Amino acid sequence: MMQDQILLVDDEPALVAVLQPVLKAAGCAVTVASDGNAAISAVVAHDPDVVLLDLGLPDIDGKDVIRTIRETSPVPIIVISARHQEAEKIAALDEGADDYVNKPFEIGELMARIRAAIRRSQATASSASVFEGGPLRVDYAKREVTLMGEPIKLSPKEYMILHALARNAGQVVTHKRLLAAGWGDAAADLQYLRVYVGLLRQKLEADPSEPELVVTEPGVGYRLLVREQG
Repeated sequence: MMQDQILLVDDEPALVAVLQPVLKAAGCAVTVASDGNAAISAVVAHDPDVVLLDLGLPDIDGKDVIRTIRETSPVPIIVISARHQEAEKIAALDEGADDYVNKPFEIGELMARIRAAIRRSQATASSASVFEGGPLRVDYAKREVTLMGEPIKLSPKEYMILHALARNAGQVVTHKRLLAAGWGDAAADLQYLRVYVGLLRQKLEADPSEPELVVTEPGVGYRLLVREQG
């Protein structure tokens, strides 16, 4: 069985000393880069399955690393950072990061996020035309949405918002990216987005006793919850 390839980008020796053996014990092959330029080179050289990226690097800012990687690679990027400011989180996600974990973090949570990122990446590679998660199915080619097997009629803007969320299922999608998807303008009025997300939620509420499928990430954006079909 092939090992998952993890690129760990961090200049804190203490953190690397903790994470590297944990990742290896989980069956991962680990490459370590201590600065941004080394990280960019390592993505090309090693083609990792996931990049764990600190933002505070000694040579270039982590957000610039994300931007450069995204020019050539769709590899999942999970930011691990001590920068807890909302603006930093939004900026990193807007540049193309898939997830954001604040330092200090629980190892178990980080490992779960890594596994989820790999699953999403593999699912995207093997089935780019249809999203299926729990009761929800989105056929991108046909622009059809079904919930528990029943067709759901969405307005064009509702569909574009759902499309963006489904393409990034399980990940945070920022307000800016959703406004660009629905209105073609990342600077559009955020209230428009809130209204349409509310309408979309009403149509996707299969069971009031179950958690909402579209989860709010306060001040950042929304996340499509991926539930197992029970």
